[in-house]
Amino acid sequence: MNPTPTAHVAIAGAGLLGRLTAWRLACTGYNVDLYEAGSLTQSPSAAISAAGMLSPLSEAVVSDYQVYRMGLHSLTLWPRWLQVLGPQAPGHFHRHGSLVVAHPQDDSELIQFEADLTRVVGPRSELVRHLNAEQLNALEPDLNPHFKRALLLENEAHLDNRELMHNLLDYLRDCDAVKLFEHTRVNLEPHTVIQVNTNQRHGYDWVIDCRGFGAKTQQPALRGVRGETLHVQTSEVKLQRPVRLMHPRYQLYIVPKPSQRYIIGATQIESEDTSPISLQSSLELSSALYTLAPAFAESRIVESDSNLRPAYMNNLPKVEFDHGIIRANGLYRHGYLLAPTITELVLTAFGQPATSDEFLPFVYDHRTPQNKVNV
Repeated sequence: MNPTPTAHVAIAGAGLLGRLTAWRLACTGYNVDLYEAGSLTQSPSAAISAAGMLSPLSEAVVSDYQVYRMGLHSLTLWPRWLQVLGPQAPGHFHRHGSLVVAHPQDDSELIQFEADLTRVVGPRSELVRHLNAEQLNALEPDLNPHFKRALLLENEAHLDNRELMHNLLDYLRDCDAVKLFEHTRVNLEPHTVIQVNTNQRHGYDWVIDCRGFGAKTQQPALRGVRGETLHVQTSEVKLQRPVRLMHPRYQLYIVPKPSQRYIIGATQIESEDTSPISLQSSLELSSALYTLAPAFAESRIVESDSNLRPAYMNNLPKVEFDHGIIRANGLYRHGYLLAPTITELVLTAFGQPATSDEFLPFVYDHRTPQNKVNV
């Protein structure tokens, strides 16, 4: 049975998916308790470590068609949702496209990227613009002038993700319908939140699990994929959009952030190690950054980070409905790209129709025969 708008809902995990879900439920009149195992202001979630890229085309090359389609749908939702969130939020969304480049000796990597993209999404020439050296220099004059050509993916965007996370938290703190519990590790059962340290049990009409990799103790099918990033700050380089560098050994990106900062990432290591960034990864990231724009040589490394992306074996997200509990997880390396679409799927359990039925196959409703969606 679908809960009524007066239902009391608990959400475990105050990362991006947890905050978005709490916000959307509060907007429609639900009472929400949001639990976070760590700090709400110094969140260790993957959403803080992420680059905030909204790159359905770029990610299609390393994922599949459905991730591409969900990413396109999220691209339509983000600007609409940010208009509702508050006056500052729309300024965190930047739609200037993204660039894909390769050093002249690695041009075959750029050719392969475009071939892989065509294989996944079809021959969509209107989505990819070919730039020569002169056009590239006009668009991003601070890039290394030795790049002979580039691909401009004009439909892509990026977010100021940390600022967005702060905006969401500010809204939730000011909302009378929401209660926040930080430094509160929990386990979940249908209709029930159990505080780990005290073993206290709290009853709810509905419980939603948005803990990402933190849910692994109760969802053993999850795995963590390690990602490492560097943050640099400089006034010597000004980029307007994310840039991806294709290389035979790795594919790296740089994304502009507020206050003359840039995030460079990210390694992708099949490991659940959460220790600090390795020397090898630091050297690879910083070397790639220098080759993109030599002026980065005098930039200051202001932060390094490592975190775990939550993933299932097929690297696809999943939303599960059961009696009294919902689980949403497995966004892998596509957190910001997929989060609005996944949030919409979660909210179908609350009688809110999804704006597209295309993604309902990612919902597994264990309350119905044959595991079919019935919301």
